Amino acid sequence: MELLKYPRKLHVIKLVLIVVLAFLSANYANGRKTHMHHHGHHYKHIKGCFEYLAINCRAHTASLTDFGGVGDGITSNTRAFQTAIDHLGRFGSNDGGSLLFVPPGKWLTGSFNLTSHFTLFLHQDAVLLATQDVNEWAVIDPLPSYGRGRDAPGGRYISLIFGTNLTDVIITGNNGTIDGQGATWWDSFRKGELNYTRPYLLELMYSQNIQISNLTFINSPSWNVHPVYCSNIVIQGITILAPVRSPNTDGINPDSCTNTRIEDCYIVSGDDCVAVKSGWDEYGIAFGMPTEQLVIRRLTCISPTSAVIALGSEMSGGIRDVRAEDIVAINSESGVRIKTGNYGSHPDDKWDPNAIPLIQNINYKDMVAENVTMAGRLEGIAGDPFTGICISNVTIGMVENAKKLTWNCTNIEGVSSDVTPQPCAALPVQSGKTCDFPKDKLPIEDVKVQLCFL
Repeated sequence: MELLKYPRKLHVIKLVLIVVLAFLSANYANGRKTHMHHHGHHYKHIKGCFEYLAINCRAHTASLTDFGGVGDGITSNTRAFQTAIDHLGRFGSNDGGSLLFVPPGKWLTGSFNLTSHFTLFLHQDAVLLATQDVNEWAVIDPLPSYGRGRDAPGGRYISLIFGTNLTDVIITGNNGTIDGQGATWWDSFRKGELNYTRPYLLELMYSQNIQISNLTFINSPSWNVHPVYCSNIVIQGITILAPVRSPNTDGINPDSCTNTRIEDCYIVSGDDCVAVKSGWDEYGIAFGMPTEQLVIRRLTCISPTSAVIALGSEMSGGIRDVRAEDIVAINSESGVRIKTGNYGSHPDDKWDPNAIPLIQNINYKDMVAENVTMAGRLEGIAGDPFTGICISNVTIGMVENAKKLTWNCTNIEGVSSDVTPQPCAALPVQSGKTCDFPKDKLPIEDVKVQLCFL
């Protein structure tokens, strides 16, 4: 189901998605500007005073160079990253936590694992270069809610920055860059040469109290930012860039996550800018962990072949209470796309054709779009209509050669008010109707960042 097909520019002031998918079959203290000791030596090489905003400040700081890091773009720093993080992991919450500083340079590295009560901080002139040596990418099990990898059956390559079962993790900087060097991966994918699913740039699993902010992600082999089975997540002020024809380079994919805030982000993608997920077919149903309490605001997206905000395609564990406002889309295929029903993507032949989704309570309001080829393609499922759809105060400017069918509506029920062009008969006009936008605040909206010093 898609609203605003092929809009060149879409400005969404308030968009509410309150979606139910069911299937039938910080206590903060100011950080101290001190550096930790390593083997009896005091770190004095981190010069200057960097200010940054974080949910938690840190008491202990070290630089990657203290652990043998070399930022020449040639030397592998995989061991340096992991040694540094393992060492800093000794400083738990009782010791004020720790921060690893990545200074200016090009830091070639394979995958490394984060730790709890920890901040990874990239200087504005620091570039993490993902290695193209496949031997530095471990193969890990598929996600239990997916049952297999997305690109190929079986396992998947671990993400460049990875962590599981963590608490209080911050990945930030003053707009340093994480470069996935994805071109070789895209080529292998297109040629069907992959034995395992491509790595992501950042994936955290089974973790809580997460901040991802003030960084630039470019050229990911596949998805960029993937929190999965996580809670209490703030994703703020990040830039994601990928060629618009690169395969599956989704921007931000909250997956079976609770209480997530995505704000002030700029994304150019070869796929969906934000894709909300919760598992794939029978595996997602069995895992049963929905994505809920998600707020998306002040997002700018360019995605000529995909959606600004997508629900799915893998969402078999359910999606509830998604709120989006102040969204700007430029040259994107769809404003909002709900990928279920006839999407046709399955992990194997064991999926249940009788596991029918329940789609209801989807509100769109205060939207303006220009150069649109189709206002909306709203397709429910025969015998299982999508209900409770509301569209109000929406003006859609059609291109000269727009599709003859401005609205395509089948198996849906709802209402509309003050919508141009007038919607289909399945959305009868209810004069004066204003679609609801929740007045309550989600818990994640009350999470504050504070000024920290490095």
